[in-house]
Order: sequence, then structure tokens, then C-alpha cells
Amino acid sequence: MTVRRSAATLAATATVLCAAAAPAAVAAPSPSPSPSVALPSGLYGTKDPTYDGVWRQSLAFLAQRIEGIVPATESVDWLIAQQCGNGAYASYRADVSKPCDAKTMLDTNATAAAVQALAEVGGHRDIVNNGVRWLKSVQNEDGGWGYGAGSPSDANSTSVVIGALARQGQRIGDITNAGGRTPYDALLKLAIPCGGKDGGAFAYQPDKAGKLAANADATAAAVLGSMGKGLAVGDNATVDGKAPACVKSDDLKPEQAARNGAAYLAGALAKTGHLNLPPMPGADDTTPQPDFGNTADAVVALASAGHKDRTAGAVGWLKKNSGNWAATSGPAAYAQLVLAAHATGADVHDFGGVDLIRQLNASGPAPAAVVTPSASPDDFSEQDGTSDDAGLGVWWLVGIGLAAGAGIGFLISSRRKTPQL
Repeated sequence: MTVRRSAATLAATATVLCAAAAPAAVAAPSPSPSPSVALPSGLYGTKDPTYDGVWRQSLAFLAQRIEGIVPATESVDWLIAQQCGNGAYASYRADVSKPCDAKTMLDTNATAAAVQALAEVGGHRDIVNNGVRWLKSVQNEDGGWGYGAGSPSDANSTSVVIGALARQGQRIGDITNAGGRTPYDALLKLAIPCGGKDGGAFAYQPDKAGKLAANADATAAAVLGSMGKGLAVGDNATVDGKAPACVKSDDLKPEQAARNGAAYLAGALAKTGHLNLPPMPGADDTTPQPDFGNTADAVVALASAGHKDRTAGAVGWLKKNSGNWAATSGPAAYAQLVLAAHATGADVHDFGGVDLIRQLNASGPAPAAVVTPSASPDDFSEQDGTSDDAGLGVWWLVGIGLAAGAGIGFLISSRRKTPQL
């Protein structure tokens, strides 16, 4: 769901998708070189958005909203215009005046991220609901999702879709396909049983022989997915206090799988304070390289599971070492660090000497306003079902009052733009 995607996972996913008959798109793990053509003014970042345009825009919004920032109107309009008429998103559409067709590579990850982001921005219920309807319509037989409609389910895609559905107000355990399988069923099949050195971890996908290999990237995503949480979570004041442990169960439930995954992540981070990128397939240099993005994601997952006290080492490492990575990688990287800092109560304005919010805001149009969230129902509280994750909260009584004073029309306009098909 990213700068979250490791290089090895990206390569494996690309191989699967190229071979699959169903259309799909792959999000880049980091921005690609600067494009040769001018980019839309509303887009965050300056690098080629072909593989991550919608993703990085969505992460930027999530990080801004969790810190009380209202994105610029033109940025929100850009994300809305990227949606196809059927509710889906591609990774990026350079020309939204052309309708989506059979050749458009629809991306479940981009769609799910955009749904979460626009739910937090608020005022775009139709856009969000259309995205959710499309995601539910392409649920796989095992209950999960792959990058593209019909591609094999993976832990990362299934988890980011769960986050979108939960944020819109769906009860994840009630979302079943024709065979009666839920998204949790797909995730639990990817959970590695306790007992071995990788017990508690999640695999990205089973290999050709059906075996599961631990993947820290997938585990961080699946911990959130198993708890019915989205990409952005609040500062969890509740701390379990006990060292996370992998507990065997003959009837594994999503909550237990999440705790087991947290135990695996805590152990992985305890060694060096960070995760490593697996080597690219066929690479000559197999020296472990630090994985900043997935370390940040692991921090969010651990904090969300009630183990914020186990994130101190990783947060300290990120503060000390992530500055150059974020500056090079762009808005999605800053967003990941903001989400990690917020989940653990770290200062986003002084994260190892870096003001993460300032840097994130500077990567796109100037924000429309700063709104302080309050504990009020969000604008999806009347959806059918109750969200498993309360979300960040975009509180429109506050926002509308601010908009009136600041002249920010988009907070109260509740646009009803018709996406292109």
C-alpha cells in the first residue's frame, strides 16, 4: 500500500501481474525519475507518477488529516478526477478526459487508498461509496484481493482493501463472496503458525508449492488488516505492557493473528531497530539494506496492536536515519513517517530535527486550512454497518465554521463530480 512495498515484493508482484489475464497495476516502492512532461498542479511530488500517483496523493491526505491539515481544493479535485466511472482507480491516469476502458489497468491498492483518503477529507460520500462498491465486486473466491481484479490474493492488497471497507463503515466479518468467505479468511491463510523461527509472520502470497515465507512488509500490513484498521491510525494510549508473544491456536481468529504478527515484528525490530530490504531477484549484491518505509509501517502496526512501548528503538532509528530517504523518496515517504510518529506520540514537527508536516505540505499545493479534530461522529457514521476502525475523524462542524471564516468553499461544497468511465 507503497513506499510500503519492498523491492522484492514489487518484483514478484510485477511478474504475477504480467502473467495474469486480468488487468492490474503495480505501485512503485519509491518515486521514479522526474517525468519529461509537466505534472498536474494538484499532484503531490515531482517524480514520475505513473506507478504511484494516486497512492502518494492518498497517503499525503491521510497524513495531513491525522494532523489536522485540510488539503488544497485542487489536490482533492485531482484525486477525485482520477476515479473511473465504475468506481475503481488506476495507479495514475495522465489524461482523465479519456474514459477508462478495458485497457485501463485498475489497481485495488490505489482504489483502497483513495477511498480511505477521501473518507478522511470528507464531503465526497458518492466517490467513496463508488470505490467501495467496485472493491466488493472484485473480491476473490478466497475472500481476498490481489493488485488487479482477479489476480491472486496477497496480504498487502487484502489488508489495504479491508482498511478502505472499514473506514467506509462496513463490517469486515460480514463481507462474504458467493462461497461465504470473508477478507479475514484470506488473511488467515497467509498467517504462519507459531512454533518456528518465523511463527506469527504473514506471507505475501504462498509460493508455487503452497509454502508460506515470512514477509515483514506483508506482516505489517496484515496486522492492521486483521484488526480491521486502515493505513492511518490514531495514537493508541492503551499499551498492553506484556511482551508480544506468538500463541498457537487450532482456531485462529483475526485478533489473535494480529497479535502473533505483532510479536514477529517486535522480534524483527529488536535486533537492529529496523527492517531490511530483501535483495532483488538475481542481484549480485545481497548486502542487507535498511528498509525505511516498512520500518515505519511496522511501527504503526505495533502501536495499533497495543505495543507502542516496543517501538521506541525503531522510532529512534527512524529519527536518526530517515531524513535523506524521505527527501529523496517524496511525499509518500514523509506521509509514512508522519503516520508512524502520530501512532507513537512522537513530535511530527521535530522528528530527528525534521518538521515532517512542513516537508509534506511543501511537496504539494499549500493546504487549505488547519482543523483541530474533535471527538465527534464522522460523515460516514450513518453508513450501513459500523466500522471496525473508528478512523481519524474529519469533524465537519468544526471544518464548516473554519471554512466560513477562511473562505474555503470546498469544505462545504460536497462536490458531485462525475468520474470518467
